[in-house]
Amino acid sequence: MDAFDLVIRNARVATAADVFSADIAVRGGIIVALGLGLPAGQREIDAAGRYVLPGGVDGHCHLDQPTGDSSRMADDFFTGTRSAACGGTTTIIPFACQAKGGSLRAAVEDYHRRAADKPVIDYAFHLIVTDPTEKVLTEELPALIAEGYTSFKIYMTYDALKLNDRQILETLAVARREGAMTMIHAENTDCIAWLTDRLLAAGCAAPHFHATSRPMLVEREATHRAIALSELVDVPILIVHVSGREAVEQIRWAQGHGLRVLAETCPQYLFLTADDLERDGFEGAKCICSPPPRDAANQQVIWDGLANGTFQVFSSDHAPFRFDGPDGKKASGADASFDKVPNGIPGLETRLPLLFSEGVNTGRLDINSFVALTATNVAKIYGLYPTKGTIAVGSDADLVIWNDRADITLTNAMLHHNVDYTPYEGRRLTAWPALTLSRGEIVWSDGEMVATPGRGRFLRRSRPGPAGVRRGGYAP
Repeated sequence: MDAFDLVIRNARVATAADVFSADIAVRGGIIVALGLGLPAGQREIDAAGRYVLPGGVDGHCHLDQPTGDSSRMADDFFTGTRSAACGGTTTIIPFACQAKGGSLRAAVEDYHRRAADKPVIDYAFHLIVTDPTEKVLTEELPALIAEGYTSFKIYMTYDALKLNDRQILETLAVARREGAMTMIHAENTDCIAWLTDRLLAAGCAAPHFHATSRPMLVEREATHRAIALSELVDVPILIVHVSGREAVEQIRWAQGHGLRVLAETCPQYLFLTADDLERDGFEGAKCICSPPPRDAANQQVIWDGLANGTFQVFSSDHAPFRFDGPDGKKASGADASFDKVPNGIPGLETRLPLLFSEGVNTGRLDINSFVALTATNVAKIYGLYPTKGTIAVGSDADLVIWNDRADITLTNAMLHHNVDYTPYEGRRLTAWPALTLSRGEIVWSDGEMVATPGRGRFLRRSRPGPAGVRRGGYAP
């Protein structure tokens, strides 16, 4: 038998279920052996007893996605995947967004052109359905699901994206028939529009009024309605970027009644509050996202939900708009009203170090829950497991050796995205990846990005099965 390509020695391996000491052997980019005292490899890395975890899977991020206005996302598939790799993420799933009146198939083809030879790590696409015409529902969407685009997102708000209840039902019916996973952005669009009009009429246009225009009740109502619609169709859904108590209560009720309702949350709901939107001048625009951050009490609700199983997924919802310049947060001017500021904040690179530092290292989360929330569950829900999301014989050698005794003050200058700020500037971190491997190749090592553009592979994904999921794999 040929020698191993790589052996990682003295690893403290953690999966979603176990923690154990082992050497990890890799051949052809695949984990081929786990054990103690494995034979030598052509290359060897000493983990020195540090945690070795599966590479993160970020199931919700936006890269080079058309916006439909004068704003433009700062990260393309090179800078975005570079940033992800430096933060310990080895697989991403951004969104191919259908334009209203346009073809869903055309959106996918355009997104492949945008990715082209840029990614440094592996990637897949979710779909965004904004115009569920008969052709989309009967031809394009079923065909794309069969081709491995097995999840899609729908919106209950934003004029350019939203579906009405009838359209949601029709789209959920396709998901049920074809075995796809539906992600739902749950906020009541009419309530938001009514509040926004009244705030602007009263001269309340500063960034912090974004939070006023989107109180928890608009998320609660839409979450309740999304759950009811999924119950009517009898299909699983995943509520994305849940921000606080009122939506959590709806999700807990549904889960307690046996409904197949999954939930995701994001770093902004653990580490930011509505007060961050009140930063001096226009600085608060840096933290505008939807739903908005809430308060300290709701941060605790989200921490509790991560620990007690309410949430299955922890994603970045990376939406990379620069603060300065003509096409980012100030696309409508440096004093634009809150409703004209592009929504979203950067977070691909900081997602895992933030949660490891403030979750695992403080005792809020155990290491197995960390792995489940950031890699394993995501891979299972979106049809990539066990190729991705775990450390097992036969899985891709997507591995991260962690420095969990770091002492880092986070600055934007140390990050690798193409955004000119991080909302977490100055935060102290106690964990950061020391080494990231994608299919056995080093892409990040001791502060140096070493991957080359175009090495990332596109992933076609399987449909989740009734007792779990089948293996996802690479595009031919």
